[in-house]
Amino acid sequence: MLATWTGPYGGVPPWNQVRAEEFVVAFEQAIGLADADYDAIAKQAAAPTFENTMVAMERAGSALTRLQAMFGVHTSNLNLGPIPDAEKIVAPQLQAHSDRIFQNAALFERITRIYEQREQQKYNLAQKRLIEDRYREFVRRGAKLNAADKMKLAQINNRLASLFTAFSQNVLADEQKYVTWIEREADLDGLPASVVAAMANAAKTRGEAGKWAVTNTRSSMDPFLTYAGNRGLREKIWRTYYDRGDNGDAHDNNAIIAEIVKLRGARAKLLGFESHAHWRVEPQMAKTPQAAMDLMLKVWPKAVARAREEVADMQAIADREGAGITIEPWDYRYYAEKVRKAKFDLDFNEVKPYLQLDKLREGMHWAAGQLFGLQFKPIDDVPVFHPDVRVWEVTDKAGHHVGLWYLDPYARPGKRSGAWMTAYRPQENMGTPITPIVSNNSNFVPAGPGEPILISWDDANTLFHEFGHALHGLLSHVQYRSQAGTAVARDYVEFPSQINEHWLSTDEVLNRFAVHVQTGKPMPGELLAKIKRAATFNQGFSTVEYLASALVDMKVHLLGEREVDPDRFERETLKELGMPREIVMRHRMPQFNHIFSSDAYSAGYYSYLWSDALTADAAEVFEEAGSYYDPTIARRLHDTVLSVGNTIDPADGFRAFRGRDVDTKSLLRKRGFPTE
Repeated sequence: MLATWTGPYGGVPPWNQVRAEEFVVAFEQAIGLADADYDAIAKQAAAPTFENTMVAMERAGSALTRLQAMFGVHTSNLNLGPIPDAEKIVAPQLQAHSDRIFQNAALFERITRIYEQREQQKYNLAQKRLIEDRYREFVRRGAKLNAADKMKLAQINNRLASLFTAFSQNVLADEQKYVTWIEREADLDGLPASVVAAMANAAKTRGEAGKWAVTNTRSSMDPFLTYAGNRGLREKIWRTYYDRGDNGDAHDNNAIIAEIVKLRGARAKLLGFESHAHWRVEPQMAKTPQAAMDLMLKVWPKAVARAREEVADMQAIADREGAGITIEPWDYRYYAEKVRKAKFDLDFNEVKPYLQLDKLREGMHWAAGQLFGLQFKPIDDVPVFHPDVRVWEVTDKAGHHVGLWYLDPYARPGKRSGAWMTAYRPQENMGTPITPIVSNNSNFVPAGPGEPILISWDDANTLFHEFGHALHGLLSHVQYRSQAGTAVARDYVEFPSQINEHWLSTDEVLNRFAVHVQTGKPMPGELLAKIKRAATFNQGFSTVEYLASALVDMKVHLLGEREVDPDRFERETLKELGMPREIVMRHRMPQFNHIFSSDAYSAGYYSYLWSDALTADAAEVFEEAGSYYDPTIARRLHDTVLSVGNTIDPADGFRAFRGRDVDTKSLLRKRGFPTE
């Protein structure tokens, strides 16, 4: 498990040799090896140089890096058996190792000397950026603190690592524990046949053949709330999903959140920052929490106004039908579909038979070929970590190997909900070229044996979104590992993924790959036209549910060290914002893995909106050219964004692509909101 990866394609993860029960012992060894690597760099007698310090750090801890990649897949995709207990042990150990690096005074002294002499040396742009980023990262992680404060910081970080693990395991436990069982066929009224088949298969795999199961994940919940006529069941499934981590039981996350928020505030103060939000946002494009808040609050009132219009339209239909109800959150998706049909003559039940998972995956590959010359060839000569996983070799148009792309598409016990991209191995070229290995992971509900899987339009967008992250990793062309692919500012990393969503709705993709599951005929032009006319439909709902989460995230992390009651804070903050009562946060605090299972997106969930401002503006370049397949613009996107990783400032990269700074009015236009 610690050995250098061998086999074809420059070496591959040895999934067939992983012994889950040995992860803890393996980490003890790998952390010891990594500690020795960094100590050797710090203690060498030679004067510090870029090569013997900065490059050496890029190479340090290689066995640990490989082991973390394999363990991360197990905690996300295979969190069963010994893995949950191993994670509780390993997470604090990894945090302690990280603290030892950043608090190594001799190592920081070497980095400081290189940093202070950087203007006198002939470093290229990427090298200079690497030096500056390393130095600032060490400072931000406490390298300048005195010994006592370093100890306090390490204690805080260690406790946070344990809390993050507990939080994510609690959410996963609620997703696995709560399944809604349906026994009467009459309760399936309104559901498309493909959804019913998937629910039947989910029940069968859980040993309940003859019943139907709605699992506690978005991919299972969303279609039920959209189409099921049984309002009581809609409410039950809605509450089950949105109460994850908030059930007052052993898996309740409220006390964990309160402790995380307080510890983050204490850490920020120790490091010289006003709040955790200030600490987190400082190295991003936004630079300050206020800049992020300004963008969110520019969009928020327009989104709320649109949502109120949407609710009025839905209430009118419910009243005409004599339903005798007031629209509630569990009614929103159901009546939104009715409004869509009334306003645009568009029923997504008519669209879904054209959205086959395998065909859309072919469409993603095809578009990447048209834009960037990539070719995807399925292979079966490498190990996989689960029978669901498939692998493709990626080559360029000349047939040269680019990397590997793994796809793990299905929901199953032990797999966290949602969709994400993982880099098993980033691209690098420090003497010997190393090609990237990336994966996309989803939670689609499998159909019966041999039956094609039909997905929703929203899920199709998510599929293309996550593939955009994969392309960011595959197209990376940098020298140093830590600057490769998606290793960019948090509020920039979503830009490549969000712009990739645009290729789903192009005629070229839909005419070739949106073919009917039974007839094989492409989607009719009339239906495609309806989809495009309805492109901004329901943007009030989608923007409000997202922005509510982003605003609560930022506001809770501006509290500093104050005590917080998460449920009360969420409730009162949404009331102050004027949150429509018919909509709930996309991620309520007790299940908000983005911000409480690690520091990754904490005070950073705004980044999707920040990146979408860039996306909307960048997309207009293709639209002005008359084609999303314009080769000159595609090449410019590759050269200025997708291939450069973190070798340049993201603002400079965007300006190089767009020719100017971002125009945020494009974001409002994209969502169909007024620009003034």
